[in-house]
Amino acid sequence: MEALTLTLLAGVALILAYVTYGRWLARLFTLREESTTPAVSLRDEKDFVPTKKSIVFGHHFTSIAGTGPIVGPAIAVIWGWLPAILWVVFGSIFIGAVHDLGSLVVSLRNKGRTIGDIAGDLLGPRVRYIFLGVLIMGLWIVLAVFGLVIAAVLKQFPGAIAPFLFQIPLAVVIGVVVHRRGKSILGPSLAALILMYASVVWGDFGPLHSFNEFLASQPTWVWTVGLLAYAYVASVLPVWVLLQPRDYINALQLLTALALLVAGIAVAGIFGGLTTPIGDAAAQRVPLEIVAPVVDWNPSGAPPLIPILFITIACGAISGFHCLVGSGTTSKQLSCETHARAIGYGSMLTEGFLAVLVIVACAAGLGLGVRAPLEWAWGGPRSAAPDGVERTYMMSQLDIPAPGSTPSKLFTLRVWEDWQNKPTFEDATLVRREAWLFESPPEDLKIVGLRAADYRTSPVTAFAPSIFEATGDDPVFFLSDLPSVLKEDFTAATSLGAVRVDPDSATAHLQGQLAFLKRYQSWSAAGSLSAMVGAFVDGAANLIASMRIPREMAVALMGVLVASFAGTTMDTACRLQRYVVQELARGLLPRVKGPACGRCGYDLRGVNRTENQSVRCPECGESARLIAEGQSERMARVASPFNPMRWLATTHGATLFAVATAAMLAAMPAPGQSWSLATAGTGGLILWPLFGATNQLLAGLAFVVIVAWLRATGRKLWFVLPPMALMLAVPAWAMVWQAFVGDDTTASWLAQRNWALVAIASLALALEAWLVVEALVLMRTARRANA
Repeated sequence: MEALTLTLLAGVALILAYVTYGRWLARLFTLREESTTPAVSLRDEKDFVPTKKSIVFGHHFTSIAGTGPIVGPAIAVIWGWLPAILWVVFGSIFIGAVHDLGSLVVSLRNKGRTIGDIAGDLLGPRVRYIFLGVLIMGLWIVLAVFGLVIAAVLKQFPGAIAPFLFQIPLAVVIGVVVHRRGKSILGPSLAALILMYASVVWGDFGPLHSFNEFLASQPTWVWTVGLLAYAYVASVLPVWVLLQPRDYINALQLLTALALLVAGIAVAGIFGGLTTPIGDAAAQRVPLEIVAPVVDWNPSGAPPLIPILFITIACGAISGFHCLVGSGTTSKQLSCETHARAIGYGSMLTEGFLAVLVIVACAAGLGLGVRAPLEWAWGGPRSAAPDGVERTYMMSQLDIPAPGSTPSKLFTLRVWEDWQNKPTFEDATLVRREAWLFESPPEDLKIVGLRAADYRTSPVTAFAPSIFEATGDDPVFFLSDLPSVLKEDFTAATSLGAVRVDPDSATAHLQGQLAFLKRYQSWSAAGSLSAMVGAFVDGAANLIASMRIPREMAVALMGVLVASFAGTTMDTACRLQRYVVQELARGLLPRVKGPACGRCGYDLRGVNRTENQSVRCPECGESARLIAEGQSERMARVASPFNPMRWLATTHGATLFAVATAAMLAAMPAPGQSWSLATAGTGGLILWPLFGATNQLLAGLAFVVIVAWLRATGRKLWFVLPPMALMLAVPAWAMVWQAFVGDDTTASWLAQRNWALVAIASLALALEAWLVVEALVLMRTARRANA
């Protein structure tokens, strides 16, 4: 019940925050229904499109969520569930949701421009360039890495590939039906939800299984190229064609999955979860318990909890990427200003609840059972078997780590298999198993199905009759009359959980705290991409399976969920990168006075206009309303085709730049690997260690702009000053620790001579200090925002 109680308390706290603190913030920002939003005043049916509240919520929520609230909390549980829960709940209420709502409102009051562009108006042109530069670097990493994330998830869960790809044409159909034909969203929503779940159920049967396996076998660089090409198309298409409907149907899928997870937690908490059956054995109900520690200050090989926890759980509590989504795409789609509270503040709280469910899935759901493959190693030829036949023996083992910061083993399960003398592992044929044995078993170890007389205790304990014979230096035992229970499977139980071995699949099934210890045995093991995603998928699938939903289906559903989230983040990041590059390029072009195109900034002096000030722009070919004289000075373009800024200021030019630079980074191999087609596509991992601190640092810089806007418009500041100070100080502290300090278990980047990370970290810290100084100097004279 403790896992269920934790979930309910967190959910109630987030709901109360929305109806109290969120309502107060809406009054503070003076959100009004009668105010005209940029989506209405600058409507162009491509980027600025007034859209229904539910659809915008779906786009915003799936874009900001991505895999952040899954990956971050799944890693942070290694420090214990309590610090993770506290940071997620209170961080999302008082910091993350305030940051998201503030960024969205500032953009709404400034013609839907990104917060980096607005920083130039409030804090000066130098701050604008600093901000936009940080944005480009952060989005560059996101684009390069999320292709790798999607590829890794789909290669790990091939059954999710067909459902993931099916969402793209489904989204296009939904977009056309709702936008072009003006249909109600209810019918298409129900149809999309049914079709999506049908694709999960039947997406790996028959020919689709071969299709999934074929795509899963492709190298990472193929996936990266294909996904970047998709991101390019999704970025240049009108938002209603693909971006909006895909995010919307993903949001439906996610909210349904959240409901399933909550129901699974309730069923498992009240009636118990189901064990994973082995062979013909039936699944049994076991209590749902939190198996993660409350707090672990020194996990094996992990950096210090403070400050690294705050940059590990990013999107689940606060993320600088959210200010880009809110001010980059969402502000261009709101049809009513009052929708900002539900979309800006509410989406962040929903994401916080998702992070809570991830923590519960990893801290409690894993205890219901995980599968761990036995690790194989060859043994030498043996000739002293009871029947005198020379054979080759293979040993498989599973190490169970002991709790604590010092790397040590709780026990080792070793299995000696009797193989025919074949030259390779692939050709070997299993004859029979010779023995199961434990090394240094726990004091309370009990074997289910064997009497005490059936095994003996020694430095190496073998569970079999005493007719074993040992030969050589290794404690290898040969058996001529093995008890029937050992020929099938057996269960070993301790106070920390149970181990059940499936001999047919060479897999150990771990339950209780043993399952958590195996998955989180060290920082390096818990921090790998497969482990991050696998911990959540396994734990969540266990919870859903407690309702007697087939576990394979639950695993496929969670795999599709993670991959879809990563996909929505990737295509949104590409569109945001396009906006940022365009804004930066327009700012570097020579100023031209006079009327200009509101879409692309092209100089329209001398072009004939209609009575309503609408004109066909010769540059972008669209009918656009002329923008004001003051705006045109900032967005003007020169006619010279030799100026690269002119090309980067266009839709396709900026998008191509975003995709090409991300592809160049991704084409490199991961650190420590030589380049080859097998390693290509993993280059995003080079800068990935910077992402956590850079992402949180961006949130601090966004708070600076929000504070400047609040001050310029005469609003209260006290509620946003502590979050701003925290998000400027903690990420910088974490980056300094990672780059220059380190400790005995985690060497600094400087000690590792990783000069690329050291240089970029130094640049990011210098830019932060420069921006803060500029803001302090200029905030006194900042002019009022263009409300």
